[in-house]
Amino acid sequence: MSLLILCIVLIILLSAGTPVAVAFGLSSLAYLLLEGIPSVVLLHTMITGLDSFALLAIPFFIFSGHLMNTAGITDKIFDFARSVVGWLPGGLGYVNVGASVVFSGMSGAAVADAAGLGLVEIKAMRKAGYDDDFCIGITAASSTIGPIIPPSLPLIVFGIMASTSIGKLFVAGIIPGILMAASLMLMIAFIARKKKYPIDQAFKITKVKSSFARAFLPLMTPVIIIGGIVTGLFTPTESAIAAAVYALVLGLVIYRTISFDGLMKATMETVETTSSILMIVAGATVFAWILAENQFAATFAGSLLSISTDPTLVLLMIMALVFFIGFFMETLAAIIVLVPVIIPVAAEVGIDPVHLGIVVILNLMIGLLTPPVGMILYVLSNVAKVPFGVCVRSTAIFLVPLILVLFLLVLFPPLTTWLPDLLYMD
Repeated sequence: MSLLILCIVLIILLSAGTPVAVAFGLSSLAYLLLEGIPSVVLLHTMITGLDSFALLAIPFFIFSGHLMNTAGITDKIFDFARSVVGWLPGGLGYVNVGASVVFSGMSGAAVADAAGLGLVEIKAMRKAGYDDDFCIGITAASSTIGPIIPPSLPLIVFGIMASTSIGKLFVAGIIPGILMAASLMLMIAFIARKKKYPIDQAFKITKVKSSFARAFLPLMTPVIIIGGIVTGLFTPTESAIAAAVYALVLGLVIYRTISFDGLMKATMETVETTSSILMIVAGATVFAWILAENQFAATFAGSLLSISTDPTLVLLMIMALVFFIGFFMETLAAIIVLVPVIIPVAAEVGIDPVHLGIVVILNLMIGLLTPPVGMILYVLSNVAKVPFGVCVRSTAIFLVPLILVLFLLVLFPPLTTWLPDLLYMD
Protein backbone atom coordinates (compact mmCIF):
# COMPACT_ATOMS: atom_id res chain seq x y z
CA MET A 1 0.00 0.00 0.00
CA SER A 2 2.83 2.38 0.91
CA LEU A 3 4.50 1.67 -2.43
CA LEU A 4 1.30 2.58 -4.26
CA ILE A 5 1.07 5.83 -2.30
CA LEU A 6 4.72 6.52 -3.18
CA CYS A 7 3.95 6.23 -6.90
CA ILE A 8 0.74 8.28 -6.65
CA VAL A 9 2.51 11.10 -4.78
CA LEU A 10 5.32 11.10 -7.36
CA ILE A 11 2.86 11.28 -10.27
CA ILE A 12 0.90 14.10 -8.64
CA LEU A 13 4.04 16.12 -7.93
CA LEU A 14 5.44 15.65 -11.45
CA SER A 15 2.06 16.53 -12.97
CA ALA A 16 1.98 19.70 -10.90
CA GLY A 17 5.30 20.79 -12.39
CA THR A 18 7.38 20.11 -9.28
CA PRO A 19 11.12 19.87 -10.06
CA VAL A 20 12.07 16.23 -10.64
CA ALA A 21 14.58 16.08 -7.79
CA VAL A 22 12.09 17.57 -5.32
CA ALA A 23 9.32 15.23 -6.51
CA PHE A 24 11.48 12.16 -5.92
CA GLY A 25 12.63 13.44 -2.53
CA LEU A 26 9.16 14.32 -1.22
CA SER A 27 7.51 11.12 -2.46
CA SER A 28 10.30 9.03 -0.96
CA LEU A 29 10.02 10.92 2.32
CA ALA A 30 6.27 10.24 2.38
CA TYR A 31 6.97 6.52 2.00
CA LEU A 32 9.58 6.52 4.80
CA LEU A 33 7.19 8.29 7.18
CA LEU A 34 4.36 5.86 6.39
CA GLU A 35 6.65 2.91 6.99
CA GLY A 36 8.07 4.36 10.19
CA ILE A 37 11.60 4.46 8.77
CA PRO A 38 13.82 7.25 10.20
CA SER A 39 14.00 10.17 7.80
CA VAL A 40 17.80 10.19 8.15
CA VAL A 41 17.76 7.19 5.79
CA LEU A 42 16.69 9.60 3.05
CA LEU A 43 19.82 11.72 3.45
CA HIS A 44 22.10 8.69 3.86
CA THR A 45 20.80 7.07 0.67
CA MET A 46 21.07 10.32 -1.30
CA ILE A 47 24.69 10.78 -0.24
CA THR A 48 25.50 7.15 -1.03
CA GLY A 49 24.01 7.56 -4.49
CA LEU A 50 26.41 10.42 -5.22
CA ASP A 51 29.46 8.61 -3.86
CA SER A 52 30.86 7.48 -7.22
CA PHE A 53 34.15 8.37 -8.88
CA ALA A 54 32.59 7.97 -12.35
CA LEU A 55 30.08 10.75 -11.60
CA LEU A 56 32.98 13.21 -11.51
CA ALA A 57 33.03 12.97 -15.30
CA ILE A 58 29.69 14.80 -15.51
CA PRO A 59 30.81 18.30 -14.42
CA PHE A 60 33.95 18.14 -16.53
CA PHE A 61 32.12 17.14 -19.72
CA ILE A 62 29.54 19.86 -19.03
CA PHE A 63 32.33 22.38 -18.44
CA SER A 64 34.08 21.47 -21.70
CA GLY A 65 30.79 21.87 -23.60
CA HIS A 66 30.14 25.32 -22.09
CA LEU A 67 33.72 26.36 -22.87
CA MET A 68 33.31 25.29 -26.50
CA ASN A 69 30.18 27.42 -26.76
CA THR A 70 31.78 30.40 -25.01
CA ALA A 71 34.91 30.21 -27.20
CA GLY A 72 32.87 30.36 -30.40
CA ILE A 73 34.03 26.88 -31.40
CA THR A 74 30.49 25.92 -32.38
CA ASP A 75 30.73 28.48 -35.21
CA LYS A 76 33.90 26.81 -36.53
CA ILE A 77 32.21 23.39 -36.45
CA PHE A 78 29.15 24.76 -38.24
CA ASP A 79 31.27 26.44 -40.93
CA PHE A 80 33.21 23.23 -41.59
CA ALA A 81 30.03 21.15 -41.88
CA ARG A 82 28.58 23.84 -44.17
CA SER A 83 31.56 23.66 -46.54
CA VAL A 84 31.27 19.87 -46.77
CA VAL A 85 27.52 19.35 -47.36
CA GLY A 86 26.14 22.83 -48.02
CA TRP A 87 26.09 22.16 -51.78
CA LEU A 88 23.21 19.67 -51.46
CA PRO A 89 19.55 20.76 -51.87
CA GLY A 90 18.42 21.62 -48.35
CA GLY A 91 22.11 21.84 -47.50
CA LEU A 92 21.73 23.59 -44.16
CA GLY A 93 19.66 20.64 -42.94
CA TYR A 94 22.60 18.34 -43.60
CA VAL A 95 24.92 20.88 -42.01
CA ASN A 96 22.69 20.84 -38.93
CA VAL A 97 23.06 17.07 -38.56
CA GLY A 98 26.78 17.04 -39.38
CA ALA A 99 27.54 19.76 -36.87
CA SER A 100 25.59 17.88 -34.19
CA VAL A 101 27.60 14.72 -34.87
CA VAL A 102 30.84 16.64 -34.37
CA PHE A 103 29.62 18.59 -31.33
CA SER A 104 28.32 15.37 -29.75
CA GLY A 105 31.93 14.25 -29.45
CA MET A 106 32.55 17.19 -27.14
CA SER A 107 29.56 17.77 -24.86
CA GLY A 108 27.70 14.45 -24.43
CA ALA A 109 24.40 16.19 -23.72
CA ALA A 110 21.42 16.72 -26.00
CA VAL A 111 20.30 19.89 -24.25
CA ALA A 112 23.78 21.44 -24.62
CA ASP A 113 23.65 20.70 -28.36
CA ALA A 114 20.18 22.21 -28.71
CA ALA A 115 21.07 25.32 -26.71
CA GLY A 116 24.57 25.91 -28.11
CA LEU A 117 24.54 24.80 -31.75
CA GLY A 118 20.78 25.30 -31.99
CA LEU A 119 21.12 29.07 -31.73
CA VAL A 120 23.66 29.14 -34.57
CA GLU A 121 21.78 26.64 -36.74
CA ILE A 122 18.30 28.13 -36.51
CA LYS A 123 19.60 31.66 -37.13
CA ALA A 124 21.47 30.54 -40.28
CA MET A 125 18.57 28.46 -41.58
CA ARG A 126 16.03 31.24 -41.09
CA LYS A 127 18.33 33.69 -42.86
CA ALA A 128 18.56 31.27 -45.80
CA GLY A 129 14.77 31.11 -46.09
CA TYR A 130 13.95 27.77 -44.46
CA ASP A 131 10.60 27.57 -42.67
CA ASP A 132 10.48 27.24 -38.89
CA ASP A 133 8.99 23.74 -38.94
CA PHE A 134 12.06 22.41 -40.74
CA CYS A 135 14.59 24.52 -38.79
CA ILE A 136 13.26 23.57 -35.38
CA GLY A 137 12.41 19.96 -36.22
CA ILE A 138 15.81 18.97 -37.56
CA THR A 139 17.63 20.92 -34.84
CA ALA A 140 15.68 19.08 -32.15
CA ALA A 141 16.12 15.65 -33.75
CA SER A 142 19.84 16.06 -34.49
CA SER A 143 20.56 17.11 -30.90
CA THR A 144 19.53 13.62 -29.70
CA ILE A 145 22.70 12.26 -31.34
CA GLY A 146 24.74 13.95 -28.59
CA PRO A 147 24.18 11.35 -25.81
CA ILE A 148 24.67 8.41 -28.22
CA ILE A 149 28.01 9.29 -29.82
CA PRO A 150 30.62 9.41 -27.04
CA PRO A 151 31.12 11.03 -24.64
CA SER A 152 27.67 10.70 -23.09
CA LEU A 153 26.42 11.80 -19.70
CA PRO A 154 23.44 9.37 -19.72
CA LEU A 155 25.73 6.46 -20.64
CA ILE A 156 27.97 7.31 -17.68
CA VAL A 157 25.00 7.07 -15.32
CA PHE A 158 23.77 3.88 -17.02
CA GLY A 159 27.22 2.32 -16.67
CA ILE A 160 27.27 3.13 -12.94
CA MET A 161 23.76 1.77 -12.33
CA ALA A 162 24.29 -1.38 -14.44
CA SER A 163 27.89 -2.00 -13.28
CA THR A 164 28.89 -2.06 -16.95
CA SER A 165 32.05 -0.75 -18.62
CA ILE A 166 31.53 2.91 -19.49
CA GLY A 167 34.30 2.64 -22.05
CA LYS A 168 32.45 -0.14 -23.87
CA LEU A 169 29.22 1.85 -23.73
CA PHE A 170 30.99 4.85 -25.25
CA VAL A 171 32.41 2.83 -28.13
CA ALA A 172 29.08 1.04 -28.65
CA GLY A 173 27.39 4.38 -29.37
CA ILE A 174 29.49 5.22 -32.44
CA ILE A 175 27.68 3.08 -35.05
CA PRO A 176 24.17 3.87 -33.71
CA GLY A 177 25.04 7.57 -33.74
CA ILE A 178 26.10 7.33 -37.38
CA LEU A 179 22.88 5.47 -38.21
CA MET A 180 20.84 8.22 -36.54
CA ALA A 181 22.64 10.87 -38.58
CA ALA A 182 22.16 8.90 -41.82
CA SER A 183 18.44 8.36 -41.16
CA LEU A 184 17.90 12.05 -40.47
CA MET A 185 19.76 12.95 -43.65
CA LEU A 186 17.47 10.66 -45.65
CA MET A 187 14.50 12.48 -44.14
CA ILE A 188 16.10 15.80 -45.08
CA ALA A 189 16.56 14.61 -48.67
CA PHE A 190 12.88 13.67 -48.85
CA ILE A 191 11.66 16.99 -47.40
CA ALA A 192 14.13 19.08 -49.45
CA ARG A 193 12.95 17.51 -52.69
CA LYS A 194 9.29 17.90 -51.73
CA LYS A 195 9.66 21.56 -50.69
CA LYS A 196 12.31 22.39 -53.33
CA TYR A 197 14.78 23.78 -50.83
CA PRO A 198 17.77 25.63 -52.33
CA ILE A 199 21.44 24.79 -52.39
CA ASP A 200 23.19 26.74 -49.65
CA GLN A 201 26.52 27.24 -51.41
CA ALA A 202 28.60 25.75 -54.20
CA PHE A 203 31.13 23.09 -53.27
CA LYS A 204 34.68 24.45 -53.20
CA ILE A 205 37.60 22.32 -52.11
CA THR A 206 39.47 25.44 -51.01
CA LYS A 207 36.58 26.33 -48.71
CA VAL A 208 36.60 22.81 -47.24
CA LYS A 209 40.35 22.98 -46.61
CA SER A 210 40.24 26.40 -44.97
CA SER A 211 37.24 25.59 -42.75
CA PHE A 212 38.79 22.25 -41.81
CA ALA A 213 42.01 24.00 -40.83
CA ARG A 214 40.05 26.37 -38.54
CA ALA A 215 38.04 23.48 -37.04
CA PHE A 216 40.89 20.95 -36.84
CA LEU A 217 41.79 21.43 -33.19
CA PRO A 218 38.16 21.27 -31.95
CA LEU A 219 37.66 18.16 -34.12
CA MET A 220 40.46 16.49 -32.17
CA THR A 221 38.40 16.59 -28.96
CA PRO A 222 36.49 13.32 -29.58
CA VAL A 223 39.71 11.72 -30.81
CA ILE A 224 41.40 12.57 -27.52
CA ILE A 225 38.44 11.33 -25.47
CA ILE A 226 37.78 8.04 -27.25
CA GLY A 227 41.39 7.36 -28.14
CA GLY A 228 42.43 7.84 -24.54
CA ILE A 229 39.75 5.52 -23.22
CA VAL A 230 40.27 2.74 -25.79
CA THR A 231 44.05 2.77 -25.44
CA GLY A 232 43.78 2.70 -21.66
CA LEU A 233 45.47 6.08 -21.29
CA PHE A 234 42.37 7.55 -19.59
CA THR A 235 39.48 6.31 -17.56
CA PRO A 236 36.17 7.91 -18.66
CA THR A 237 36.45 10.34 -15.74
CA GLU A 238 40.03 11.24 -16.61
CA SER A 239 39.03 11.73 -20.26
CA ALA A 240 36.43 14.26 -19.10
CA ILE A 241 39.13 16.18 -17.23
CA ALA A 242 41.37 16.03 -20.32
CA ALA A 243 38.51 17.36 -22.48
CA ALA A 244 37.94 20.28 -20.10
CA VAL A 245 41.66 21.14 -19.99
CA TYR A 246 41.85 20.92 -23.79
CA ALA A 247 38.85 23.23 -24.16
CA LEU A 248 40.50 25.70 -21.78
CA VAL A 249 43.72 25.65 -23.81
CA LEU A 250 41.79 26.22 -27.04
CA GLY A 251 39.74 29.09 -25.64
CA LEU A 252 42.36 30.84 -23.50
CA VAL A 253 45.66 30.17 -25.26
CA ILE A 254 45.15 29.25 -28.92
CA TYR A 255 42.03 31.15 -30.03
CA ARG A 256 41.99 33.62 -27.12
CA THR A 257 38.24 34.00 -27.46
CA ILE A 258 37.36 33.38 -23.80
CA SER A 259 37.43 36.46 -21.63
CA PHE A 260 37.52 36.39 -17.83
CA ASP A 261 33.79 37.13 -17.78
CA GLY A 262 33.20 34.36 -20.30
CA LEU A 263 35.17 31.90 -18.19
CA MET A 264 33.20 32.86 -15.09
CA LYS A 265 29.93 32.48 -17.00
CA ALA A 266 30.91 29.01 -18.26
CA THR A 267 31.95 28.03 -14.73
CA MET A 268 28.71 29.21 -13.13
CA GLU A 269 26.61 27.54 -15.84
CA THR A 270 28.52 24.32 -15.17
CA VAL A 271 27.88 24.59 -11.43
CA GLU A 272 24.19 25.24 -12.03
CA THR A 273 23.75 22.39 -14.52
CA THR A 274 25.79 19.92 -12.47
CA SER A 275 23.89 20.77 -9.29
CA SER A 276 20.56 20.13 -11.03
CA ILE A 277 21.77 16.81 -12.43
CA LEU A 278 23.24 15.56 -9.15
CA MET A 279 20.11 16.54 -7.21
CA ILE A 280 18.09 14.44 -9.66
CA VAL A 281 20.55 11.56 -9.25
CA ALA A 282 20.32 11.79 -5.45
CA GLY A 283 16.52 11.93 -5.38
CA ALA A 284 16.08 9.14 -7.92
CA THR A 285 18.55 6.97 -5.99
CA VAL A 286 16.27 7.01 -2.94
CA PHE A 287 13.27 6.09 -5.09
CA ALA A 288 15.24 3.24 -6.69
CA TRP A 289 16.32 2.01 -3.23
CA ILE A 290 12.70 1.85 -2.09
CA LEU A 291 11.76 -0.17 -5.18
CA ALA A 292 14.65 -2.54 -4.47
CA GLU A 293 13.65 -2.97 -0.83
CA ASN A 294 10.17 -3.97 -1.99
CA GLN A 295 11.58 -6.56 -4.44
CA PHE A 296 10.00 -4.68 -7.33
CA ALA A 297 12.69 -5.85 -9.78
CA ALA A 298 11.98 -9.52 -9.01
CA THR A 299 8.23 -8.98 -9.37
CA PHE A 300 8.69 -7.15 -12.68
CA ALA A 301 11.05 -9.84 -13.98
CA GLY A 302 8.62 -12.59 -13.07
CA SER A 303 5.75 -10.80 -14.80
CA LEU A 304 7.71 -10.13 -17.97
CA LEU A 305 9.26 -13.60 -18.21
CA SER A 306 5.86 -15.20 -17.70
CA ILE A 307 4.87 -13.67 -21.06
CA SER A 308 7.98 -14.69 -23.00
CA THR A 309 11.63 -15.63 -22.61
CA ASP A 310 12.58 -14.73 -26.17
CA PRO A 311 15.34 -12.04 -25.91
CA THR A 312 14.01 -9.93 -28.77
CA LEU A 313 10.43 -9.95 -27.52
CA VAL A 314 11.54 -9.23 -23.95
CA LEU A 315 13.66 -6.31 -25.19
CA LEU A 316 10.71 -4.95 -27.17
CA MET A 317 8.56 -5.07 -24.03
CA ILE A 318 11.29 -3.30 -22.06
CA MET A 319 11.48 -0.66 -24.79
CA ALA A 320 7.72 -0.13 -24.56
CA LEU A 321 8.09 0.52 -20.82
CA VAL A 322 11.04 2.88 -21.34
CA PHE A 323 9.19 4.72 -24.10
CA PHE A 324 6.22 5.29 -21.79
CA ILE A 325 8.41 6.43 -18.88
CA GLY A 326 10.26 8.78 -21.24
CA PHE A 327 7.08 10.79 -21.78
CA PHE A 328 6.96 11.82 -18.12
CA MET A 329 10.42 11.50 -16.57
CA GLU A 330 13.72 13.27 -17.07
CA THR A 331 16.42 11.08 -18.68
CA LEU A 332 18.84 10.59 -15.78
CA ALA A 333 16.03 10.00 -13.29
CA ALA A 334 14.50 7.41 -15.61
CA ILE A 335 17.86 5.62 -15.92
CA ILE A 336 18.36 5.43 -12.16
CA VAL A 337 14.84 4.14 -11.53
CA LEU A 338 14.58 1.76 -14.50
CA VAL A 339 18.02 0.17 -14.75
CA PRO A 340 17.89 -1.82 -11.47
CA VAL A 341 14.48 -3.09 -12.59
CA ILE A 342 15.32 -4.11 -16.16
CA ILE A 343 18.90 -5.37 -15.78
CA PRO A 344 17.88 -8.62 -13.99
CA VAL A 345 15.34 -9.37 -16.74
CA ALA A 346 17.91 -8.67 -19.46
CA ALA A 347 20.49 -10.88 -17.75
CA GLU A 348 17.95 -13.71 -17.40
CA VAL A 349 17.36 -13.90 -21.16
CA GLY A 350 20.94 -13.13 -22.21
CA ILE A 351 20.64 -9.51 -23.41
CA ASP A 352 24.05 -7.83 -23.47
CA PRO A 353 24.05 -4.90 -20.98
CA VAL A 354 26.02 -2.77 -23.45
CA HIS A 355 23.37 -3.36 -26.12
CA LEU A 356 20.65 -2.65 -23.56
CA GLY A 357 22.33 0.60 -22.55
CA ILE A 358 22.43 2.03 -26.07
CA VAL A 359 18.82 1.19 -26.93
CA VAL A 360 17.55 2.47 -23.56
CA ILE A 361 19.39 5.79 -23.96
CA LEU A 362 18.19 6.23 -27.55
CA ASN A 363 14.65 5.47 -26.39
CA LEU A 364 14.91 8.10 -23.68
CA MET A 365 16.36 10.60 -26.17
CA ILE A 366 13.19 10.21 -28.20
CA GLY A 367 11.35 11.04 -24.97
CA LEU A 368 13.17 14.40 -24.94
CA LEU A 369 11.27 15.24 -28.14
CA THR A 370 7.83 14.40 -26.81
CA PRO A 371 5.53 16.35 -24.49
CA PRO A 372 4.82 16.89 -21.66
CA VAL A 373 8.43 16.75 -20.34
CA GLY A 374 10.36 17.09 -23.65
CA MET A 375 13.32 19.15 -22.40
CA ILE A 376 14.71 19.77 -25.89
CA LEU A 377 11.36 21.18 -26.98
CA TYR A 378 11.40 23.67 -24.11
CA VAL A 379 14.99 24.68 -24.87
CA LEU A 380 14.28 25.26 -28.57
CA SER A 381 11.08 27.11 -27.74
CA ASN A 382 13.28 29.56 -25.85
CA VAL A 383 16.09 29.60 -28.44
CA ALA A 384 13.79 30.03 -31.46
CA LYS A 385 11.33 32.33 -29.63
CA VAL A 386 8.31 30.28 -30.69
CA PRO A 387 5.47 28.67 -28.66
CA PHE A 388 6.05 25.19 -27.22
CA GLY A 389 3.27 23.79 -29.43
CA VAL A 390 5.15 24.86 -32.58
CA CYS A 391 8.18 22.85 -31.42
CA VAL A 392 6.01 19.79 -30.80
CA ARG A 393 4.47 20.03 -34.27
CA SER A 394 7.79 20.70 -36.00
CA THR A 395 9.55 17.74 -34.40
CA ALA A 396 6.85 15.09 -34.95
CA ILE A 397 7.91 14.00 -38.45
CA PHE A 398 11.55 13.63 -37.39
CA LEU A 399 10.60 11.10 -34.73
CA VAL A 400 10.00 8.57 -37.53
CA PRO A 401 13.67 7.99 -38.56
CA LEU A 402 14.78 7.89 -34.91
CA ILE A 403 12.17 5.27 -34.01
CA LEU A 404 13.15 3.22 -37.06
CA VAL A 405 16.79 3.27 -35.95
CA LEU A 406 15.71 2.18 -32.46
CA PHE A 407 13.89 -0.84 -33.89
CA LEU A 408 16.89 -1.61 -36.09
CA LEU A 409 19.20 -1.66 -33.06
CA VAL A 410 16.78 -3.82 -31.06
CA LEU A 411 16.52 -6.39 -33.86
CA PHE A 412 20.24 -6.44 -34.75
CA PRO A 413 22.35 -6.35 -31.52
CA PRO A 414 25.72 -6.56 -33.37
CA LEU A 415 25.18 -2.96 -34.48
CA THR A 416 25.96 -1.99 -30.88
CA THR A 417 28.15 -4.88 -29.68
CA TRP A 418 30.50 -5.49 -32.63
CA LEU A 419 32.75 -2.47 -32.15
CA PRO A 420 33.25 -2.77 -28.36
CA ASP A 421 33.85 -6.52 -28.73
CA LEU A 422 36.48 -5.74 -31.37
CA LEU A 423 38.26 -3.05 -29.38
CA TYR A 424 37.91 -4.67 -25.94
CA MET A 425 38.96 -8.23 -26.75
CA ASP A 426 39.63 -10.21 -23.57
